[in-house]
Amino acid sequence: MRLTAAFVLSLLVAVPAMALAAAQKKTAAPAAQKAAPAAKKVAPAKKVAPAKKAAAQPATKTAAAKKAEARQAKRPKLAKTARGRKAAPAPAAPKADPAVIAAYAAMPVAERRALQSDLIWTGDYNGIVSDDFGERSINAVKSYQERSGGTQSGMLGPEQRAALATAAKAKQEASGWRVVDDAVTGARLAVPIKHAPQSSPSKSGTRWSSGRGEVQVETFRIAEPGTTLAAVFEQQKKEPANREVEYNVLREGFFVVSGLQGLKRFYVRAQAKDNEVRGFTIMYDQAMQGIMDPIAVAMSSRFEPFPRAPVAPPPRRNVEYATAIVVDEVGHIMTDRQATEGCQVITLAGLGAGERVAEAADIALLRIYGARTLNPVVFAEEDTMPAQVSLVGIADPQAQAGGGAATAATARVGSPESVRPTIEPAPALGFSGAAALDRHGRLVGMALLSNAVVAGPSNALAQAQLVPLGELRKMLSERGIATAAGAASTVEAAKAAVVRVICVRK
Repeated sequence: MRLTAAFVLSLLVAVPAMALAAAQKKTAAPAAQKAAPAAKKVAPAKKVAPAKKAAAQPATKTAAAKKAEARQAKRPKLAKTARGRKAAPAPAAPKADPAVIAAYAAMPVAERRALQSDLIWTGDYNGIVSDDFGERSINAVKSYQERSGGTQSGMLGPEQRAALATAAKAKQEASGWRVVDDAVTGARLAVPIKHAPQSSPSKSGTRWSSGRGEVQVETFRIAEPGTTLAAVFEQQKKEPANREVEYNVLREGFFVVSGLQGLKRFYVRAQAKDNEVRGFTIMYDQAMQGIMDPIAVAMSSRFEPFPRAPVAPPPRRNVEYATAIVVDEVGHIMTDRQATEGCQVITLAGLGAGERVAEAADIALLRIYGARTLNPVVFAEEDTMPAQVSLVGIADPQAQAGGGAATAATARVGSPESVRPTIEPAPALGFSGAAALDRHGRLVGMALLSNAVVAGPSNALAQAQLVPLGELRKMLSERGIATAAGAASTVEAAKAAVVRVICVRK
């Protein structure tokens, strides 16, 4: 009885539930049937094709997709590099302003070459130092201006030029840049001695290297019968076998090959003459690329595979004259370093014997002792070079009649922002070490009768240059020597601050 009652009770609960579900199903069916035609109108059903056929039949493109494809088609295609990677195309360099080109054409050749040399050292110019300063050089100037946050005008103002020169000089000095004559090959090249201080013979030249081989420089000479530049060019591209050439160019008379060799960067430059090829190879760790890339370009520019027979400098005179500048009242005096080299006796006219106590680059610091009445020169407050200066010095007795009195001459400063600005016209013999004054009679530099030094072979040599005030001031401050500054002076007053230096050699 109990089982029968339980069964009847379950039927009473289940039957209404089943009836309700059936009713809901009947209600939903018509709605689904009504919605189906609408769905067919929006997206008619298609048979699913196999994967291969689906790939062959592109989907219907929307308007947005078509616009995107049109934009992509207008973009320049990427070029594959030597190693198979895709690199963004280099934007076309804008044409240089004719007025800028004309301004550089009017600039002295030595200054154009010096500017290219500095741009090489800062990594902005990847070319050979030459007399021509065209669009490539102007774009290098713009590159430097862009990195420096300045306007890309292509012309450097005084402050920009001074900053560029300072940066280039620091990098050159940090490398230990030294021009050497390779006795094995007969070539002349510049070597970064601080990066490659050790030298030894190589298979066909000379090798310079660092202690652990991070940097290696090696010269070579090939003079076998039938030697051609083209054959050596092909050989350098293929040997050794682990070279991956990224750049190569063969021109009339020379070639350049560069790229990767194992884990190092390499750069080869060679030149031919009379069935003989002379060249050099520089290799360096990839970690040093930022330092060594500009050095490699500078070495390429400075390389002289077949140098002219060196012109012997004129013999030093047994007695040589120069000018010196009185720095302070206790006896410190500055002059041209070369004018005091090899001297058995140094005499300062009217003051007695002088002793060379220090030197830095082109400057020699002399000292006289004992009670003296000295009139130091007045230093300018700012380290700026005007476009015109008054040179106060004492000419060589052979170039001056009437004794050893100080005289003044006006000179134009070729490019005031250069490391070693040129002077035109060159002063008389004996003016090396003379004081360069601004219009207020204050010292802004020291005259030198010497030549400019640039990355490339310098065929256009300056007759006279100036050592800027900042360099003079730095040498003195490092030795704790105070200078007179501030008050304006006159050219006549400055004449009392220069003396004649007499160097007596054996």
